[in-house]
Amino acid sequence: MTAKAEQKLAKQVSERDPAAMKALYDQYAGYLTAVCSRYIDSEEDIKDLMQESFIRIFSGIRSFEFRGEGSLKAWMGRIVTNAALKHLKEAANKGTVTLDDNTPVPDHTQEPDFPDMSDIPPYVIQDMIKKLPPGYRTVFNLFVFEEKSHQEISRILGIKENSSASQLHRAKSLLARQITEYRKNH
Repeated sequence: MTAKAEQKLAKQVSERDPAAMKALYDQYAGYLTAVCSRYIDSEEDIKDLMQESFIRIFSGIRSFEFRGEGSLKAWMGRIVTNAALKHLKEAANKGTVTLDDNTPVPDHTQEPDFPDMSDIPPYVIQDMIKKLPPGYRTVFNLFVFEEKSHQEISRILGIKENSSASQLHRAKSLLARQITEYRKNH
């Protein structure tokens, strides 16, 4: 979508134009569902969070400031990510999900060597990421896709910085093993 079309769509949605609201949903629902599914496993929870997110998007779009091409998509992506993270924190508080892992990684442990992934289909890699334990997956996604530092991740998730670093390391190690296993079988 061009910058001009994106800006026009945002303006029309802020004016509560039903056709524009449908167009925005149709244009971005798939992408935003993929963002949500980076963090959340349950299809039912994803549907609930997407519904909540679109309510927030439609009700808060008047506060959206267009900053160039892609800014609307990024703004909506942050809303969905924040909804997913809030859901995970609530699940962690209930004890149904673990986000913190205080097991230290030894200093001499180096980053895992990633096997070549160039010929592995993206959906396979996404599935591998989804199979990570929730805490590892959340830290991995925040670090890799959201480009957050360990300090930011620790603040967002309410965990220690070293927990963030160790979970990222473990996530990378598990992914490297999954990729190696996939290569053996395909």
